[in-house]
Amino acid sequence: MFKNHPKGLLAAALANMGERFGFYIMMAILTLFISAKFGLSETTTGVIYSVFYASIYVLALVGGLIADSTRNYKRTILWGLILMAVGYFIIAIPTPTPVPSLATYLSITCAGLLVIAFGNGLFKGNLQALVGQMYDKKEYKDYVAEKFGLDANGKPKDMRDAGYQLFYMFINIGGFFAPFIAIAVRNWWLKFNGFDYNAQLPELCHQYLGQGAAMNPEQLEKLQTYSAQVMLDGSMVNNLESFSRNYLDVFNRGFHYAFFATIIAIFISLVIYVTNKNKFPDPAASKAAKDKNAPASKDEITMAASEIKQRIYALFAVFGVVIFFWFSFHQNGYSLTYFARDYINLNVINIDLGFTSIKGAEIFQSVNPFFVVVLTPVVMWIFGSLKKKGKEPSTPRKIGMGMGIAAIAYIFMLAVSLALPAKSALAGMSAEQLDAIKLTPWVMVGMYFILTVAELFISPLGLSFVSKVAPPHLQGLMQGAWLAATAVGNLLLFIGGILYTSVPLWACWIVFAIACTLSMIVMLSMVKWLERVAK
Repeated sequence: MFKNHPKGLLAAALANMGERFGFYIMMAILTLFISAKFGLSETTTGVIYSVFYASIYVLALVGGLIADSTRNYKRTILWGLILMAVGYFIIAIPTPTPVPSLATYLSITCAGLLVIAFGNGLFKGNLQALVGQMYDKKEYKDYVAEKFGLDANGKPKDMRDAGYQLFYMFINIGGFFAPFIAIAVRNWWLKFNGFDYNAQLPELCHQYLGQGAAMNPEQLEKLQTYSAQVMLDGSMVNNLESFSRNYLDVFNRGFHYAFFATIIAIFISLVIYVTNKNKFPDPAASKAAKDKNAPASKDEITMAASEIKQRIYALFAVFGVVIFFWFSFHQNGYSLTYFARDYINLNVINIDLGFTSIKGAEIFQSVNPFFVVVLTPVVMWIFGSLKKKGKEPSTPRKIGMGMGIAAIAYIFMLAVSLALPAKSALAGMSAEQLDAIKLTPWVMVGMYFILTVAELFISPLGLSFVSKVAPPHLQGLMQGAWLAATAVGNLLLFIGGILYTSVPLWACWIVFAIACTLSMIVMLSMVKWLERVAK
């Protein structure tokens, strides 16, 4: 699989896989944790989630600037791993629930998330840049030219697209297992304390503690019903206030313990990275050797400046388009997770391991990375076959096609949601009525299948396009700019929560379908220009 790729690619992929494993443990449960821990609404939680997710990618610009200015990508990446471990530790420390002071404890959580975001900014884009630099090394280009010959432009054939697809696949191996770990730890702690898992109880418990017996009668009835169902010893719940406090504390302490697993994952990634550092390129040393042996002429500098402008224009055109993909795609950790919690029959997904069980809306976070791992070889084979026939679409065209596929995913969600009541109507429904409208989990599997195909046409190939087009001295910055475009999309994620809680479900999903469709049209209209720049 890695045979014809640079030697450092596997090590970089494994280091990234460990870090992403920890990251996706956190992301699988983050919105549900914030809601359950602090009793915040989906909309307020969405603002925190959006700002955090955006800051991860905005700070990648800072990380790229640091690495480009120092040319020390390796050290920047190392500090990123260390800072992420510190941030995970901050949010992993168990604190009481309900919290004694909302402002204090929410601030601590947000501070931990900010440290994680900064560490991620130092790590993510720069490791991606290092991967691209592996393909730019003269020794590797000579190897490819000797083994595969030259392309139509007289250059060594570019293996970069396939390399980034492999790199991206390994990210998602970690992402596949992460939600299972998060759920298993949280549910183990519930079971250890004599409780079963119920997705609706944290919200109901917070409502009761805030309103007491004055809460909505239907909601009070559901609290009484669900509280009796989750007692593993079959005991009666005579004091709802005591039950609510106890269940919330146990439920969220389980989340805290799950965050500790992220620290273990980061440590594994750190070990892999440090032991393989010598396999990665050293741009600082390469630049020093070039400056010493072959200083650039005035003509070369002038020509480079002219080309740089065109390359940057092309990159920022693509960045502007993919904003709307990420705005739609990253609803998987937000409105789509709430949809799974509220409208999917989670009782049919219950893997009993004895000491714990795998059950919860978070489990669907593993579906997307599963499909990435399964479908990446298939997509690579299809593109490889087309390449042999001279019919492979260009990278910009693939990205445009991916936008169209993402639109189809949300059209599918629109269709399955037409007969469902709006989120605002659920509070007035009984437990029996709620059970009656629940959908099969296959709805989420189908949605994530389509969305994953779109992702494979956009995300790894976008990384490859940036690596290919970015000026050599701006590799880290442009990878950071790609992530910054993702940040802008993530900053808009809160809109999904507003739509989810305030309009009919079909109207919520159609917004994302339209955004992806318009992005596809714009991207395809620029394809010929982008293809010229990439050559």
